[in-house]
Amino acid sequence: MAYYFYLGKTLLPVAPSKLTLKIGGQNKTYNLINDGEINVLKSASLTEIEFDALLPNVQYGFAVYKNGYQPAEAFLNAIETLKKSKLPFQFIVTRAFPNGKMLFDTNMKVSLENYNIVEESKNGLDVTVSIKLKQYKEYGTKTAILSITQRKTTAKVKNSRNTSTAPSNGLPTTYTVKKGDCLSVIAKKFYGSGSKTYYMKIANANGISNPNLIYPNQVFTIPV
Repeated sequence: MAYYFYLGKTLLPVAPSKLTLKIGGQNKTYNLINDGEINVLKSASLTEIEFDALLPNVQYGFAVYKNGYQPAEAFLNAIETLKKSKLPFQFIVTRAFPNGKMLFDTNMKVSLENYNIVEESKNGLDVTVSIKLKQYKEYGTKTAILSITQRKTTAKVKNSRNTSTAPSNGLPTTYTVKKGDCLSVIAKKFYGSGSKTYYMKIANANGISNPNLIYPNQVFTIPV
């Protein structure tokens, strides 16, 4: 039976004597409370492929070349190019009977994971390369646009003298001065602090030159 091995567009001159395709599973086994087990079936993992290929440096009658004899270096360069490209390629193995009738073939997109170059005295001038491939599946990414809507809320501050609305929605509000109020008291109602920084903020927003002189029924704008 005749075998032909293709790595992308490169036909290996000598078909490997052994090809291993590892088709793993990702099934998960769980222990139940009653000490029993269940097996949750999942999709198969990516196929892993391994083989050793002979790359002759001598022209043999059993070797096959698409465009005439080429030394081992030409095939090593082609393998290195596949690795450096960081791109997937087609791995094809065709099988045919001696009469030329096709048996079946292997054809899948793969990535070149790694390869080892071995030189042994028993192989003379020839080189052996051990190749590991992994099945490659196309994938893509999607862009998600998130829209966040914020609700405008107001926080009510209550006390025995006055009910006011704090400017928590990003907009200024108003406050009517009551008897006994001062700017520091008003500032504390809205900002949680009656310090100079806050009561002067109210004074400046309302054109008050003397923060100590305010009168009942005045309406102040409370800035954010």
